[in-house]
Amino acid sequence: MAGSCCENNCAVEFLHARQKGTLVKVLWINAVMFLVITVAALYGHSTALLSDSLDNLGDALTYGLSLYVVAQSAEAKARVALFKGFLILLGAAVVIVQVAWKSFNPVIPSYEIMGAFSLAGVAANGLCLWLLWRHRSEDINMSSVFECSRNDIASNLSVLLAAGGVWLFQSGWPDIVVASLLAALLLRSSIRVIRGAVKELGKQPVSSLQRTGPDRPAR
Repeated sequence: MAGSCCENNCAVEFLHARQKGTLVKVLWINAVMFLVITVAALYGHSTALLSDSLDNLGDALTYGLSLYVVAQSAEAKARVALFKGFLILLGAAVVIVQVAWKSFNPVIPSYEIMGAFSLAGVAANGLCLWLLWRHRSEDINMSSVFECSRNDIASNLSVLLAAGGVWLFQSGWPDIVVASLLAALLLRSSIRVIRGAVKELGKQPVSSLQRTGPDRPAR
């Protein structure tokens, strides 16, 4: 029995260590990309690219929170996942405000900057997705993180498509249209994450909801 408990504890600790190592890497990748793409978006006057940078910021905050609750209870992970869902929702709201502003104050963004930095985003987020792939089904904490990373790839490719539209039509409307689609994607993602977190919280017994300490493997 003691040997079995020791093996269980070691397995849980090893899993948490793997998750922490991955989260630290993707956190730094997204923090750097947020700074770089924000500067590029402001310089290039691109709403779609700005929404991409806000997505990176939300992800960096998400990964930081996920790192904090790696060894916490299932209930704590679900609560953090719920918070992540509202962060994504906030990002969608910011993009919607930008879209509304640009609709009445049109400007042609730089398609060169949009294209170059969307490709950089694809490379960075592709690396994050690869790092997170093995963790995607481990728990609600890591599955919500994986959801964010998968959205990033779609976001980067959409900005690349918008850059092509701006170049082809010499208009800012492709940027606005793609930004609107990204806002819809963010809204859908926030609903999925929030719904998953609420479902996970509903599974927790009263005794578990009152506990705030780390998970303890069954003996």
